[in-house]
Amino acid sequence: MSISRFAVAGATGRLGRHVVDVLTERGHQVVPMSRATGVDIITGKGLAEALAGADVIIDVASWHASEQRAATEFFRTATHNLHEGGRRAGVGHVVAMSIIGVDRTTAGFGAAQQVHEAAHLSGPLPARILRAAQFHEFVGQLLDWQRGGIAYIPTWPCRLVAARTVAETLVDLATERDAATPPVPGTPVPEVAGPHEGTLAEAAQLLGARRNIEVVGVDGSDYPDAEMAARGGLLPGPHAKLAGPGFREWLDGQA
Repeated sequence: MSISRFAVAGATGRLGRHVVDVLTERGHQVVPMSRATGVDIITGKGLAEALAGADVIIDVASWHASEQRAATEFFRTATHNLHEGGRRAGVGHVVAMSIIGVDRTTAGFGAAQQVHEAAHLSGPLPARILRAAQFHEFVGQLLDWQRGGIAYIPTWPCRLVAARTVAETLVDLATERDAATPPVPGTPVPEVAGPHEGTLAEAAQLLGARRNIEVVGVDGSDYPDAEMAARGGLLPGPHAKLAGPGFREWLDGQA
């Protein structure tokens, strides 16, 4: 599928910058959309100009906190604006980022992501969703949220994945020949995860050793949907793409 111009929402974020890099390396034109580039997908400032002439929207914009109500409002408003702006600009389709396990969540950020997915799939533009496992970078966030020299991290099973790997998979999905064709009902939502299964606590212990932080594994019962996560709800399904460096390999590459 020959597509030349992509508008990337959230282009300066943790995932977005990798999406921009991958698109550029593959010879596509990229319009980065973020407040840093003068485009606000909530207020609509600069959006029409950014979408003019775009073939595809890639939505990797995200809310900065986990509070459900605020995150839901962000995703609902941003998705509406992207679809309506894209429709007026003649955009062909949109591809959006989501999280593995979101269909099994009942509260918090995961519940907000359910709204995000539904808003894309019910919008006027044809939409595809990619669900990813937690990024390698998420482990550092977990440590940053802790106070003092001890971090209490959930022992939930997971398959952490590199943001760069997710970006490559997202661009693959956006450029498939039938990307603008709605999937057959019942087709699993595409997923991407890392090559190795472990726990969040185990990964945090590797990073904590480098930061001189003691990591203690806990059940994480104070987090939303902790029981679901502890049962393996963050793990990908059998159809998932497993790729990229494992957490230890990725961490060694950051030094």
